[in-house]
Amino acid sequence: MNTKLVVVGAAGRMGKRIIALAVEAGQFDIVGAVEIKGHQDIGKDIGLLAGTGAIDIKLADTFPKGGEVAIDFSLAEAADKTLDYCLENKLALVSGTTGLSSAQREKFKAASEEIPIIYGTNMSVGMNVLFNLVGKVATMLGDEYDIEITEQHHRFKKDAPSGSALTLAENICKATGRDIDTTLTHGRSGESLRKKGTIGMHAVRAGDIVGDHSVIFGTLGETVSVNHTANSRDTFVRGALRAAKWLVGKGPGLYSMADVLGIKF
Repeated sequence: MNTKLVVVGAAGRMGKRIIALAVEAGQFDIVGAVEIKGHQDIGKDIGLLAGTGAIDIKLADTFPKGGEVAIDFSLAEAADKTLDYCLENKLALVSGTTGLSSAQREKFKAASEEIPIIYGTNMSVGMNVLFNLVGKVATMLGDEYDIEITEQHHRFKKDAPSGSALTLAENICKATGRDIDTTLTHGRSGESLRKKGTIGMHAVRAGDIVGDHSVIFGTLGETVSVNHTANSRDTFVRGALRAAKWLVGKGPGLYSMADVLGIKF
């Protein structure tokens, strides 16, 4: 039986690929495609916008009735409205929206007591393996290894550093007992020496880079690097669709892509 899917941010770069690959998969019935009020494509067939051919679902600025799961890759300022809709209609929610405030994260946590939610800063299968690895690598290498994180994205990305880069840092801090608020150093300038135990964080914005994350562990005499490169947004989309299929029928809770993939941290 196909999963009834609502796509939020449907006319965006990610939203269109979610529509296209959901249609291609043949495992979803798209019952709603939502965008912000005033969007130029409101009323147009979302299938045509996504390049898959007409599917008789119009892009709307209101949420539909029905549905089993919503996938949201819109902006942080729209996340509360999506969450309220899912709560009211008891839909499962897969959210890949980055840049959420601490208050919004708390709201997601509270909502997960009523509905199943997956929140992930990156839905890529490979990236979630990297999330799992970095803390273990940091622990095995020890305190003598400096840690630097670089992330590269397209010129249109609004938040910096990326949510995925922050997740990498959070996992390293959790594994090594560091306080992330006092550990991160964003960028570097001037003549001060590197402070031991800090994690350097560097954001690059250029052209149409889909996503590249590197964690560098360096000590005197050697450097160890782990890296993930996304060559296409489709890697995030396939992960999100996999998460949506997995989440339907689950009980209330705040899940992660690690749960979907069976990764144990």
